[in-house]
Amino acid sequence: MSGDTATKTGFSTQDILGFATVSLMWGSTWLVIKDQIGFLPIGWTVTIRFTVAALGMFLLARFRGEDLSLNRQRFLLALAVGFLQFCGNFQLVYRAEHYVTSGLVAVMYALLMLPNAILARIFLGARITKRFMAGTSVAAIGIALLMIQEYRHAPPSGAMNVALGVGFAIAGTLCASGANVLQASSIGRKQAVVPLIAWSMLLGAVIDAVMAMSLYGAPVLSAPPRFWAGVAWLAIMGSVVTFPVYFNLIRSIGAGRAAYSNAVVPIVAMALSTFFEGYRWTALAAVGAVVTLSGVLIALSGRKG
Repeated sequence: MSGDTATKTGFSTQDILGFATVSLMWGSTWLVIKDQIGFLPIGWTVTIRFTVAALGMFLLARFRGEDLSLNRQRFLLALAVGFLQFCGNFQLVYRAEHYVTSGLVAVMYALLMLPNAILARIFLGARITKRFMAGTSVAAIGIALLMIQEYRHAPPSGAMNVALGVGFAIAGTLCASGANVLQASSIGRKQAVVPLIAWSMLLGAVIDAVMAMSLYGAPVLSAPPRFWAGVAWLAIMGSVVTFPVYFNLIRSIGAGRAAYSNAVVPIVAMALSTFFEGYRWTALAAVGAVVTLSGVLIALSGRKG
């Protein structure tokens, strides 16, 4: 717990501000990610994003006067986080958004707290409460309703695309969860946040580049200004600004509870999807969204453990 005054649920003012920052920033990035698809091969799009983000993070670390040296332990941790978070997670997220709406992918990521809590229980011995399990179960029902909505409105040839999008999103969530739990481990907590993220982004971008080269060949950088504007938003606001806040939340309150910040992300993402992607709300979609967010809030309502 930080020195800030805690609320009745055990969250400090700093925690609450962190939730707000992460939720609003990442709520907007889902739509921008969707807009990035189609200009360049996905592998190179992810590589470019995190190459720019890594440069920004290194500059931030230098500005703060932080130590950027690497020993063997730091390198291995940065490599693991880079592979899981900035390669596996985002390679899969971008592919998921190729097949389904950005709002649905964001709602699915609202359940990130479940694998976070399970992995934290297995590897870190963290406690899982009955309230948490009840809320997560309710949220899972909401997710199921949203998936049914997608299947019902997909053309006959598009049902498989929905399944692919959902599968990619689930796999991406698991990768993100693995990186989150590494951050919450005793080794992770010993590392300065910004330098660790900088190295993780750089190493993740290197892995992304190797994969992109093997799948698509040499990069083609010809893209319209809107693509590069999206890269700038995702790299700076969605990465350099937001990831240090999120990783500090993980260390402050644990991986499971840090994922509660995703409770607001779907609201922002689906609202933007409605205006910019033409997402059409039906009764089933509305009920699914409400049930999902209600489940997340049920889990959130317990005291900080």
